[in-house]
Amino acid sequence: MRTVRSLSRLIITLWTAFEYCVRYFLLSVSSGFRHTRAQRAEWLHGCCEAALRRLSIHIAVSGTVPRHGLITANHLSYLDIMVLSAICECSFVAKTEVRHWPVFGWMATMAGTVYVDRERPMATADVNDQLAAALRDGQLVVMFPESTSTDGSHVLPFRSSLFAAAVSERQPITPACLSYEAGGGDVGKDVCYWGDMTFFPHLLRALGLSHIHATARFGEPATGFTDRKQAAKDMYERVVELSRR
Repeated sequence: MRTVRSLSRLIITLWTAFEYCVRYFLLSVSSGFRHTRAQRAEWLHGCCEAALRRLSIHIAVSGTVPRHGLITANHLSYLDIMVLSAICECSFVAKTEVRHWPVFGWMATMAGTVYVDRERPMATADVNDQLAAALRDGQLVVMFPESTSTDGSHVLPFRSSLFAAAVSERQPITPACLSYEAGGGDVGKDVCYWGDMTFFPHLLRALGLSHIHATARFGEPATGFTDRKQAAKDMYERVVELSRR
């Protein structure tokens, strides 16, 4: 039964990706192949909302979802991007490895994700420039400052480098915490994607679960930080607090 669920849901995932590829092409034609950040975010929102609904992945939201500024969240899985994008129209900052994830990496790239190469620290300034430009445009941006994903048992300390844009632009920073429940499986192994796990076998295991419930908890936005390290420390503490609720 689990194998049947995996294969049927994989077909649904691929069909949804194909459908929204066509929609992206039509959007490109209508906009003269000049997409705004808002258009890309709206497209990804529709794609993720449709995919999760068709896969019967349910989302519960607590707290107020921000309309602009920066969201800083813990990172558990490739599903995080889909869940947060289904909740709100947003752009993402993600590690370069995400670019190479089948389907999910394609979606992220088409949506205008800003990629961070952790092996090239000198590139951080360029990423911050792109992030600052998006925030000035009023775009809601999500980043995962742990810089890697975990099994959900704890929240790793936040790296501070990419908080600089939100601090310098005086943009609100909102903490968010994601968690999952898995029917017929183990969240840490079958939903969370971390360590040396291989993408496609993990995806099939996740799709074979009887159900996945995602919860997104949002805290109050904060402003007025004097530097990026203060912002990173404060947001880390707030996300850890949300994870204990």
